[in-house]
Amino acid sequence: MNDMSEGYHYNVMRRAIELIDAHSAEGGEGLSLDDLAREMGMSPAHFQRLFTKWSGVSPKKFQQYLTLGHAKVLLRDHFTTLETAGSVGLSGSGRLHDLFLRWEAMSPGEYARKGAGLTIYWGWFDSPFGLALVMGTDKGLCGIGFAAEMGEEAAMEDLASRWPNAIFVEDPMFLRPWVLAAFQAETGDLDKVPVYMIGTSLQIKVWEALMRIPSGEVTTYSEIARAIGNPRAVRAVGTAVGRNPVSWLIPCHRAMRKSGGLGGYHWGVPVKRALLAYEAARAEA
Repeated sequence: MNDMSEGYHYNVMRRAIELIDAHSAEGGEGLSLDDLAREMGMSPAHFQRLFTKWSGVSPKKFQQYLTLGHAKVLLRDHFTTLETAGSVGLSGSGRLHDLFLRWEAMSPGEYARKGAGLTIYWGWFDSPFGLALVMGTDKGLCGIGFAAEMGEEAAMEDLASRWPNAIFVEDPMFLRPWVLAAFQAETGDLDKVPVYMIGTSLQIKVWEALMRIPSGEVTTYSEIARAIGNPRAVRAVGTAVGRNPVSWLIPCHRAMRKSGGLGGYHWGVPVKRALLAYEAARAEA
């Protein structure tokens, strides 16, 4: 397994988030730095440093992004219409503006072959959001999944089942340069991350629409359906969003219900909350 210290940070943050949630459910006004640090078994100064390094803001500030009502605030104040995002283009304000994308919409015959003829390399990596399973072909990354909620075995089975007839080869060193660039955006290396999107025509359209949502902003399933020219296909869009194999880089976590509800997330709603809070905090910071 390849070491990036953010993985340890996320495990600590996950425990802190659970404490914050439990306290909020009891009607508390927020845990103090001293309270959180004591529960984590750390000094306040060390915990503050660790938390701020991971999230970009203080523990007290971060709690605001984890409240149950924050999804509605995001939808009200940080809603993206995909026409606007599309007019700016990938060279605009989106975090993935320099990402080099390759994609293939499978023909019905290719889809039926379920990855036959593909060699897919895979490996486990620490990430800012816990242990991540990453897969890629010679053409680029084709899968990123998170194991924090479902566990390693289920995550592996989930991604591998997308292309059951492919040849899978464990080779984290092959993937490592792309993974480091993908999860360490501050290095400016995102232009070195090719993404190889393998899916049906509808799925590719939905995933391309997701790519136009800037970091720190959100959209709705119905907005995506309208943007791809099929406003009645909200349910199909939701299914395609859920089948996105390249989490984080193709930001399916930024799709929400029109009501302001978070909606589901394939790798677990707690991970989705952490992703959205992380991005919102860093955007504000």
